[in-house]
Amino acid sequence: MSLHPSLAVVRRGVRRVLDPLDPGAVVAVACSGGADSLALLSATIFEGHKRALHVVGVTVDHGLQEGSAAHAARVVEQMAAMGADETFTATVSVSAAGLGPEAAARQARYAVLEEVSERLSALVLLGHTLDDQAETVLLGLARGSGGRSLAGMRREFDGFARPLLDVRRDDTLTACQVEGLQVWDDPHNADPGFTRVRVRSTVLPMLEDELGPGVAQTLARTADQLRDDMGLLDELADEVLARVATPHGLSVPLLAAQHPALRRRVVRLAALAAGAPAGELFHEHVLAVDGLLTDWRGQKWIHLPGHLRAVRRDALLVFERQTPDA
Repeated sequence: MSLHPSLAVVRRGVRRVLDPLDPGAVVAVACSGGADSLALLSATIFEGHKRALHVVGVTVDHGLQEGSAAHAARVVEQMAAMGADETFTATVSVSAAGLGPEAAARQARYAVLEEVSERLSALVLLGHTLDDQAETVLLGLARGSGGRSLAGMRREFDGFARPLLDVRRDDTLTACQVEGLQVWDDPHNADPGFTRVRVRSTVLPMLEDELGPGVAQTLARTADQLRDDMGLLDELADEVLARVATPHGLSVPLLAAQHPALRRRVVRLAALAAGAPAGELFHEHVLAVDGLLTDWRGQKWIHLPGHLRAVRRDALLVFERQTPDA
């Protein structure tokens, strides 16, 4: 009997990620109990055990909904029943200055998964799908966030991988139904108070109606194309940063002579290295600092998130901590 197409496409995505791993390697799957992560965990157990991999299921209780602890316990039981070699659960406190609940929850979740990756020397798999990628690109476009946001989510980064970025959300749900897996519907996924939910339920369907089917695939394909370009520019920016850096700051003449696309990337990299939070460092900040290089009119400094300021001092661009009386 042939394998159901939805099950096949999910397992195919997982195989591509697992094939390079050696027998005995640890693979951790972030699992919320929703269709995407359950389909991912099931495929990872199936493909991973054929390769003698150690599969760990991880669920995080954000404490944002009533009964979240009981739900996390059910997910742990479900992951074990599915055949995970080991299960982990963690309860986090979701609070971060300047972040909305969705971003704060994501930050707390990734902190847990990074710890799991480090402690177990594990590759962590995330269940983001092609639909999630399309939504991310559309949100980036609407916010005017530039190429970095339009490039969407990376397939692999820092011990993480997303095997399902070529898989539609409908396929993960169907794969769960085929395997008889009980799927949890997160109420937040239907809450129009979240921008992503409005994109998912209203904006993308409207685009499909007006422009024809295939919009989600096109947006995801655009992300793949842009990600290669962004990767090359980031590598070049790293090389430029190494050339313009001095023990006391960045050389203004050398940096000002660079192409704007590289110069501004170097400014961003230097600000991040000095301690600016990535989620709070916006394009407007980078442009303002860039003005210290190319439109110098004696400005004192540029305030940056993370209690930083960028200062042009002699022929150097310096990032320094702001003093309380700054």
